[in-house]
Amino acid sequence: MATEFTPNHLSQFNGTDPSKPIYVAVKGRVFDVTTGKSFYGPGGPYAMFAGKDASRALAKMSKNDEDIIPSLDGLSEKEIGVLNDWEIKFQAKYPVVGRVVLN
Repeated sequence: MATEFTPNHLSQFNGTDPSKPIYVAVKGRVFDVTTGKSFYGPGGPYAMFAGKDASRALAKMSKNDEDIIPSLDGLSEKEIGVLNDWEIKFQAKYPVVGRVVLN
């Protein structure tokens, strides 16, 4: 059974503690991106996504804090397509370790 992460629990896997893996969630699924720590670890170009559900930001190709949220409300068909492409890339590269639950 997959581990369930609250957003608060997920935030502990943001790369700041070198003894913990780095996790990024896409569409509620949590991926272990530790092998991509040059991208998602501290100082990496996508470090702001670590420990969060980055779905909206990936869809919008954005690194703005207000977009690093799971909400897909108001995204265009094109943006949903971009997000689906990201999800496929993540699935090909990184193991799924759980899912995000909101409570």
